[in-house]
Amino acid sequence: MKRNSIGIIFFIFLACIQLQAQRTDQPLGISFKALMMDYQSLNGGSFSALKDNHPGFEIGLHKNINQNINLVVPFKFGVVNSHDEVFQSHKRIMGLDVQVQYQFYKPDFKVLPYFLGGIGGVLESEGEFNVQVPVGAGLQFKVDDHLNMNVQAEYRHSFGEDRTNLHYGLGFVYMFGGKESMKKKEDKSSKLDSDGDGIEDDLDLCPNAPGPKELNGCPDKDGDGIADFQDVCPEFAGLKEFRGCPDSDGDGVSDNDDECPNIAGSVENKGCPSDDRDGDGVRDAADRCPDLAGDGVDGCPTNDNDRDGVPNDVDRCPDDAGSPSADGCPDSDGDGLADFEDKCPKLPGSKVYGGCPDTDGDGIDDSRDRCPNSAGPVSTNGCPEISAEDQQVLETAMRAVQFDTGRATLKSESFDILSQIGQIMQRYPDYNLSISGHTDNTGRASSNQTLSERRAKACYDYLIKTGVSQTRLNYAGYGESRPISDNNTLRGRALNRRVEFNLVPR
Repeated sequence: MKRNSIGIIFFIFLACIQLQAQRTDQPLGISFKALMMDYQSLNGGSFSALKDNHPGFEIGLHKNINQNINLVVPFKFGVVNSHDEVFQSHKRIMGLDVQVQYQFYKPDFKVLPYFLGGIGGVLESEGEFNVQVPVGAGLQFKVDDHLNMNVQAEYRHSFGEDRTNLHYGLGFVYMFGGKESMKKKEDKSSKLDSDGDGIEDDLDLCPNAPGPKELNGCPDKDGDGIADFQDVCPEFAGLKEFRGCPDSDGDGVSDNDDECPNIAGSVENKGCPSDDRDGDGVRDAADRCPDLAGDGVDGCPTNDNDRDGVPNDVDRCPDDAGSPSADGCPDSDGDGLADFEDKCPKLPGSKVYGGCPDTDGDGIDDSRDRCPNSAGPVSTNGCPEISAEDQQVLETAMRAVQFDTGRATLKSESFDILSQIGQIMQRYPDYNLSISGHTDNTGRASSNQTLSERRAKACYDYLIKTGVSQTRLNYAGYGESRPISDNNTLRGRALNRRVEFNLVPR
């Protein structure tokens, strides 16, 4: 019976080792502890009789289930002094447990407390096999990313008579780390954050200047919630409706445009209360140059040929009436940039963007933004990025879309992948889809050209049936003219027979 029990314990132990070896997606580890085993204090002995406690050792396998929970399989061996009313004896014991540890995990911990519980079996050299339930607590002391020193105490309730005992252990735990955790570390280390603001360069609109996440990594010196590159008054906290400028007198005219910033006025008078803001004696309603004191009946100076309120000596366009804010030149959209140097003369914009607006606020002006109504990074010309999962579907479709041999009839196994492409088109309304058919060089080139066009058209027709607008689709056939592999091999010809799907900004 004892030999069979020993064999069962070792069989379970080896099976646990095999289970751990097969699972590499989570961190695994081993532990070793020196034990002090107390079999006499809870069975009629005394806690002070330390001489009756004996040493042992423990070897364990560890598996991280998650940040808080560990599965531990410890094997224990030792010699204990059992207390008995008739006689005392030394006996060898060996046991195997299955334990669960609950850790109070904290990032960058130095000392990690935990509780444990479980069940195990113990075999004695003199005595019967008995089942024990361990509960206890311990501390992990971090040495480095893999090694922890460990101290632990267990109360072990036995279902055998006079077998309840205490274990005290001191040792170490070494965690090897799983493939997934190592990959995460590699991925993390491969992501660049040049300005150290916690936002990766790929997502950071201002990768060389630190800024908060709410502003896509761009700085905000005055703390008004408007990024400096969009803030007309970056040194003074202001309001969003005034593009980051304050309105000190609350008259609805921002200080940078208010000629009387400390006195409430009207928008028509550029923030001033008087109806003759240039003080030339001509009321603003009749003053052709209300912001420039004149010496004529119309309120304009006599040295202003185009009567736009900008004297000839400072007027960049002296013969064409314009705006004072544009140095006397025409400014159709009123953004302060003359039409001849405004990239978007009909739309008010920022001087930073050459007079063009940035409708979606992604840091790319509308003249260069392929998707001006949807925010996106520079790498995709202002269009939303296509996720890695959706890109994989498009690449898989090149192989997964199948036709009857020598025909343009779609096989039923192609429908699922084409339906997935239809769903992708719904997720990216700023993109069109280009469908291109290709063949190998088997047969006549003219026949292959026709077949490639018909196969591309078959995919085009199917996608329209799924609800994709035909205005967002185009197709073409290229026959055997664009091989991607060697047509002299079976595999090469199979790779050349394909339909490609490419998303293109609208």
